[in-house]
Amino acid sequence: MTTLVTATHLFFLCVSVFLLTMIGFSFYWYLQESVVLPAPPLSALYLNSDFDIETRINDLLSYMTLEEKIGQMALVEKNSIIEVSDISSYNLGALLSGMGAGPEQNSAAGWKTMVTNFTQESNNSRLKIPILYGVDAIHGHGNVPGATIFPHTIGLGATGNEALVLEVARATALEVAATGINWTYSPTLDLPRDIRWGRTYEAFSDDPELTSRLGRTYVKGVQSVTVESITSLPVVLATAKHYVGVGAMKWGSSSNKNFKIDQGTTIIDEQLLRTEYLPPFKAAIDAGVMSVMVGLNSYGDTKMSAESYLVTTVLKEELGFQGFTVSDWYAVYEMAGSDYDNAVSAINAGIDMVMLPFDYKPFIKNVSRAVACGEISEERIDDAVRRILRAKFFLGLFNEDKSIPELSVVGSTEHRVLARRAVAASLVLLKNEVRALPILPSVNHIRVAGSAADNIGRQAGAWTVEWQGIDGNWLPGATTILAGIKNRAKGAVVEYNMSGIFSSTTTVLADIGIVVVGEKPYAEGWGDTEFPSMSSEDVLAIKNMQSAANLVIVVIISGRPLLIADEIAGIDTLVAAWLPGSEGAGVADVLFGDVPFRGQLPLPWPYYAEQLPISASGTTSDGTPPLFPRYFGLQ
Repeated sequence: MTTLVTATHLFFLCVSVFLLTMIGFSFYWYLQESVVLPAPPLSALYLNSDFDIETRINDLLSYMTLEEKIGQMALVEKNSIIEVSDISSYNLGALLSGMGAGPEQNSAAGWKTMVTNFTQESNNSRLKIPILYGVDAIHGHGNVPGATIFPHTIGLGATGNEALVLEVARATALEVAATGINWTYSPTLDLPRDIRWGRTYEAFSDDPELTSRLGRTYVKGVQSVTVESITSLPVVLATAKHYVGVGAMKWGSSSNKNFKIDQGTTIIDEQLLRTEYLPPFKAAIDAGVMSVMVGLNSYGDTKMSAESYLVTTVLKEELGFQGFTVSDWYAVYEMAGSDYDNAVSAINAGIDMVMLPFDYKPFIKNVSRAVACGEISEERIDDAVRRILRAKFFLGLFNEDKSIPELSVVGSTEHRVLARRAVAASLVLLKNEVRALPILPSVNHIRVAGSAADNIGRQAGAWTVEWQGIDGNWLPGATTILAGIKNRAKGAVVEYNMSGIFSSTTTVLADIGIVVVGEKPYAEGWGDTEFPSMSSEDVLAIKNMQSAANLVIVVIISGRPLLIADEIAGIDTLVAAWLPGSEGAGVADVLFGDVPFRGQLPLPWPYYAEQLPISASGTTSDGTPPLFPRYFGLQ
């Protein structure tokens, strides 16, 4: 009887405590929403640019409530904002355009108007803390039709040219800033060991030394765009991603049921971590990067967003990173626990800003509750917000006289000329056994075929207006490879048929046949494939062209080396052109000898899938040599 009464009493006691806690939280939120705090005085130090950044941060923190601090830690996709006024009401720290989300008027002017409106709304908050606005400008400002689309990162890696990469990064930042955006999620510092991965093209190379060199340079380029008439403050923030070990995931380990390797498990020891995967991030930190995006991969059994050793101990303490960490798309909520538990785990692990990217109101309440319960310390919140504010002061976002570049830089002639140079520098000559290249002035009949010859979408790849890209000719101001060939070969007859079938083949052979083969656009894990190869239609086009021209040149447009063991013997002249972007004429510049071949493979080109993955030393899984080693390239 005593036991029964005691158990009953305990049950009711627990229920009572729970109800009182809920009532307390409800009353707490009622008070938070009903009490109007005064604005800080105009003499507040954080509003005065004469003071150093740390003094201004300390001053601003002294005025902030817990909810205002937590709001700064929220990164929200712009289409999930319920009311525009929520930006100021909830003190949101940042917005982003995810998966290609743009304004109703998808133009440079439309983007600027949209972002300016969001930014102005953040200035309506009590403390007037401006938002960051982020986009995936990973090969130019690809979100905007009419912008300059540079070669994807793997193409820049093939150039190995730091000066050129600096120019490309700077031009990209200028176009981004002209549309009012101040944060780009680039450069990518992943080291792809397995070309079956759908994000191979987002990386410079699998070589940590080359990636460190070009990554450091890219950061400097982005953050070198300054408001020179006022101060030396940069106008765009770079982001080093994806921290850390991304590219070394095991095939078949993805946590996403739709993928094979993307978002998978990284299995590397401490030595490889420190000798290969950390150096590119250390180089970016030394270059002044203020934002690091934590990857969607797992490190052993732990999702990176909860990996406190790597995020806090290594990145922040050992490497001395002073900026803020940001989680990747929905990464915090892909862990095994509840939304509340996952937010607690991620923030305690060292995530400073959470790419939610949707439900910001529950996030703020959950983190507030966790602080009240002692599961997240106020010191951890202050550290996260301090880092975010440091980046905002670094950009000069609190300065009223801050200006941005004019819209005329978006897709400018100067930037398109630069992109064309970058395309030409990225081409790698893999075979030239019959000396078909360069195409001689005496050539007067050229035939062109292949799925990527007259297709801007395949040249540009994904992350271009749409997240997954758009297959076909649709990008304003862009030049196809076919158009580039026609323009350069003036005086010669140029015929085109995608399948390589020409009516006069039986009686007349062209001097030169050019077959431009390519992959359809893909992004992230949707590009994971067990056998990345040429399509059967492109293989047939090559065969048809070999019956239609005396000499045949094959140009591969792809985000990675393709497995071509069955075709390579029958191809005499082979060029890797990667994903060149909007300026297809850059391909013609090299084919016709106006610019020499200078590109080198930024990663090994495997012969067959059994050789994967390939180590940093170039050793294949089965010990046999690859088809072409890293840094191969005929001159």
